[in-house]
Amino acid sequence: MRIIVHGGAGGVPDEPAPRQGVLDDAAARGVEQSDPLSAVESAVRHLESDRRFNAGVGGAVQSDGVVRTDAGVMISDRAVGAASGMDGVEHAVSVARAVLEETPHILLAGAPAVDFAADVGVETDVDLFTDETRERWENADAPTGSPTEHLDWLADRFGGSTSDPTAKASDGTLTSGDLPGFDTVGAVATDGETFASATSTGGRWFALAGRVGDVPQVGSGFYASPAGAASTTGAGEDIARVTLARRAVRHLERGCDAQTAADLAIEEFGELTGSDAGIILLDDEGFGSAFNSEGMQTSTAEQ
Repeated sequence: MRIIVHGGAGGVPDEPAPRQGVLDDAAARGVEQSDPLSAVESAVRHLESDRRFNAGVGGAVQSDGVVRTDAGVMISDRAVGAASGMDGVEHAVSVARAVLEETPHILLAGAPAVDFAADVGVETDVDLFTDETRERWENADAPTGSPTEHLDWLADRFGGSTSDPTAKASDGTLTSGDLPGFDTVGAVATDGETFASATSTGGRWFALAGRVGDVPQVGSGFYASPAGAASTTGAGEDIARVTLARRAVRHLERGCDAQTAADLAIEEFGELTGSDAGIILLDDEGFGSAFNSEGMQTSTAEQ
């Protein structure tokens, strides 16, 4: 088994060592599993439970004051499962796996996805706020009224800065980089025969209630084929616009090694969008990772 995990592409955290330790633990847990899908699920579940990362506990808050989680998984026979817009679900990756294994569908969303999670034994009604995220939300002058009124409020707030951890919005409020663990997590694994990819997120800060980004969209936040697999992180709308994960795996299918494919995909992404992103990849031979933000922490393990 070989696995690579990431903890989001963005600014450099104030204390990278503790986050790196969690990533190393996640990779170690994943590499001990019996198959690649279990490997990526185990690794991502560990990250979803750590407040340093924007997935599960500590996820970003949408404009109505709710943390909603998304995740997607895929294996190299092109079996896919994803879930999005789930209130109170810490382990979105496990819901995504259940969609893959238990349903004829690719994606479940919203309250029905939460009901499905409960039926398949994934815990629901979890308080996903941390002290830091609750304080930030309470100081955010939360909007009221209709969705269009929410749009006026989030115009200078949505997403924050993915490259400057000290950035402020035009009204002086804090942006996403001001909190530790402000981006997506993911993992890619292989046992030499099958590839698996998983990505999980709490979204982006101050998004319109109900917003779904790239993470649960197959080919954007995650992708796997017989040539390899990828997990992405960064500016979700732009990642979805260029289907970044699929783009990177296509480079593997054309004969590039994992590192070359990662570099090419991020170079193309930057040229097309001007935004920040990161990606991890696996092929038959090795690991690949690339990013155009200030930082992206990763960890690898093999046995």
